[in-house]
Amino acid sequence: MRRTTIALLAALETAVCVLVGYGIALVPLMLLWATRFGLAAPLDAFFRAAADAWLLGHGVDLEIQLDELTAAGLGVDGAGAPFTVTIALLGFSLLTFAFGLRIGRRASASGTPVVGAVSAMLVAGLLGWAIAVVGTSAVARPVLWQAAVLPALVIGVGVVAGIAIAFTRGGWATDVTTSAVRRGVDAVPFAARAGLRSAIRIGLGSAMGVIAVAAVLLAVRIAIEHPTIVGLSQALAAGVDGGVVITLAELALLPNAIVWAAAWVLGPGFALGAGTTVSPSVTLIGPVPGLPLLGALPAEGAPLGVLWLALPVLLGFGGAVLVARSAPDRRDEPWWVTLSVGLAAGGIAGAVLGGLAACSAGSVGPGRLSDVGPDALLVAAAAAASVTVGAVAGAFAARSRARHALDPVAERPAAPSPARAAPTPSRASRPVDAPDGDPGDDPASAETVPLDGLVRGSRMP
Repeated sequence: MRRTTIALLAALETAVCVLVGYGIALVPLMLLWATRFGLAAPLDAFFRAAADAWLLGHGVDLEIQLDELTAAGLGVDGAGAPFTVTIALLGFSLLTFAFGLRIGRRASASGTPVVGAVSAMLVAGLLGWAIAVVGTSAVARPVLWQAAVLPALVIGVGVVAGIAIAFTRGGWATDVTTSAVRRGVDAVPFAARAGLRSAIRIGLGSAMGVIAVAAVLLAVRIAIEHPTIVGLSQALAAGVDGGVVITLAELALLPNAIVWAAAWVLGPGFALGAGTTVSPSVTLIGPVPGLPLLGALPAEGAPLGVLWLALPVLLGFGGAVLVARSAPDRRDEPWWVTLSVGLAAGGIAGAVLGGLAACSAGSVGPGRLSDVGPDALLVAAAAAASVTVGAVAGAFAARSRARHALDPVAERPAAPSPARAAPTPSRASRPVDAPDGDPGDDPASAETVPLDGLVRGSRMP
């Protein structure tokens, strides 16, 4: 397939990705415009609001300036002054990332993944900048340079991940850039490549394990606190159209909530405003935004909450043991190499979870609402420390087990028993004049005695 065709296909898929994300934000607002405002409100305001929501979902900051009447109605200190909303609605970013995975796999199958990646990032940047221009108003002003960079970075990360997955399954592509990368990778010593590969697998596996457990924990909390969530939703009296908007907003914030639950599992927890904390040891919150999903928050610290800190340790240990079974035989490697694999795995897990925590946190409003989400540095440190302990222990345990299984002493064959070692006398060494036994005891020996011997050995009467 020609490079021009690949670039056009990647650009087309990126445009579809942007339109789908923008449409998800626009459709409920159009429903609200038709039912709640009776088609009388200015239509451009809803298009701008959808643009701002999509940009906010990719981490673009919004500078908000509310009018006096709206600010007084919110009842929040500092609402009348300009403030910045920085929290990302990660649901939109997750959608863009998924499209990037698809583009990366298709571009890799064509043999020129770099062309597809560059085309997708350029189109995402241009469309992000155009949406920011559309979304600029007197109330909300997105940062233009972020709108041109951050959506392109999100889809770029997805494309790179898709290319990496395609490489692990089908091998390297044949274009110039990929070949240069391959030559650079091949120049690295095999032991370093094998160790880094093991560390990446352990670190990413442990981080994704924490995220998976956090998602299950959040689902359990939603199921348990379902009556509270329904009560909060009914108290808002938003109606059907408003309920659709609130539900989609909660779905956009659901990845954020999962990352917050992961921060809770790791120990540092998260905040829902300045001076608040939600962690396994203590829960201290004040008035929170009236979002029904927040009804799943625990009212107090979990009993024996310190036991949750053992989860990343166990994930690191199990990941190291499983990876060691499929990794090349490295039982003769120095101890410091095994230690380096465990340390690198912990660092990778901390970087992944800390990065997700940073993306999920930010400001949602003025005053005390300027601090929402987990502390990225604390989450990264907690994840790195706990996963490192488990990964190092698991790596050394697997190494010790491999050495014990191949111990020469353990493989030495058992000595034969004396009864089996004693040779059986052959027929040739048996004396001819030896007394014959009972023929019924040894029929074979009775049949093999020569006839002349029987004649010489017998006596005539």
